[in-house]
Amino acid sequence: MGYNFACDNLFNRNFIMVLASIITIGDELLTGQTIDTNSAWMAEELNKIGVWVKRRVAVGDVWDDIWNALDEESKIADIILITGGLGPTADDITKPLLCKYFGGNLIVNEQVLRHVKYLFEKVFRRPGPILERNLKQAEVPDVCTVLMNERGTAPGMWFEKEKKVFVSLPGVPHEMKGLMKKEVLTRLQRRFKMPFILHQTLLTYGMGESFLAEKIKDWEEQLPGHIKLAYLPHYGNVRLRLTGISDDKNKLEKELEEQSKKLKPLIRDWLVIDDDMTIQQVVAKILKERKQSVGTAESCTGGYIAHLLTIDPGASSNFKGTVVAYDNKVKEDILNVSAQTINSAGAVSEETVKEMLKGALEKLKSDYAVATSGIMGPDGGTEDKPVGTVWIAVGNNRKIEAQRFNFRFDRVRNIEQTAHTALNMLRKFIENHDSSA
Repeated sequence: MGYNFACDNLFNRNFIMVLASIITIGDELLTGQTIDTNSAWMAEELNKIGVWVKRRVAVGDVWDDIWNALDEESKIADIILITGGLGPTADDITKPLLCKYFGGNLIVNEQVLRHVKYLFEKVFRRPGPILERNLKQAEVPDVCTVLMNERGTAPGMWFEKEKKVFVSLPGVPHEMKGLMKKEVLTRLQRRFKMPFILHQTLLTYGMGESFLAEKIKDWEEQLPGHIKLAYLPHYGNVRLRLTGISDDKNKLEKELEEQSKKLKPLIRDWLVIDDDMTIQQVVAKILKERKQSVGTAESCTGGYIAHLLTIDPGASSNFKGTVVAYDNKVKEDILNVSAQTINSAGAVSEETVKEMLKGALEKLKSDYAVATSGIMGPDGGTEDKPVGTVWIAVGNNRKIEAQRFNFRFDRVRNIEQTAHTALNMLRKFIENHDSSA
């Protein structure tokens, strides 16, 4: 099909783009029982090889809805990726529908059949004979190219019709990702000639997107037509993502770097890093470079900061541990917070978080520590300390800094906002202080 990017209002330059649509199938996606993470992951991987995702569509387990989605998406896209509906139960109708849609007949694929039997007999080792519905997973339309699913029983299926590519994949994320990486992406790269889609991301903290936009509006207005800026806000930080499209990768890399250099001085006061990293990844990077460590003493965040710091592999090199001191007695017994401090200043106070931090440094033997105490809601607030009131302390054995915040969101967002704010406070503290100073 090809797509002239000069006709698109996102970019203003002639590029023959390869467009994709992603169709996710399942009633559970529409009722909210299952969150669709598949299409986001697929879009990211497609973007890496130069495919622009034009649309993402979710439909239920309804024959006509799936059929109509295939018709509609094939009008605008070169590639239609479909996930879900390939299981062995009655509500999994994708395979027979695709068979009829492409005018084929279901036949048993012997390679898939051997694989299904191997899984049930050697891997799953379930007692009794294999159910007929499981054996039927080996049935595929005779008009498709079978993509072997090493991680499950449902094979992927590749169809072509009127120069469009349709790929049906299992809805199980682990299985879908395996097929995408081993089969689909490489086949698409052989099938289509694609331009390069590159990104340059800068992470900022402490300034809202509207204020940032006002600050850099003159710079943004001078961007060339094939480079655009996106504002991606998230819990106090805003990622500024430059996206460029070109058939000349080296030239595009230089252009993005030049634009990034022009942008940095304008956002110097809020710039965290010129890389696509989360705030916890930035903190971990700084600690690893300095061969230092951190621990946390958490009340209102309930261990969420520790969770963020241990999401990525390698955390053991810079994270010592956490004390979740939700109850005041735990603050006293484990972190050595004075009962008098809690009684006089309150659990949510500068004095308490500072003593929590000192206790964490002593117990965890870390170079730095973070402490939090607050009122997350929906109840527990007072006139002096309404819901969303939080005290955060960061520091080391030489210096402690504490600050009060008033977030006033719902409980979940208050916890997440506190955690991200605490990590940014820690980042700034580490950058400005040496643990031995």
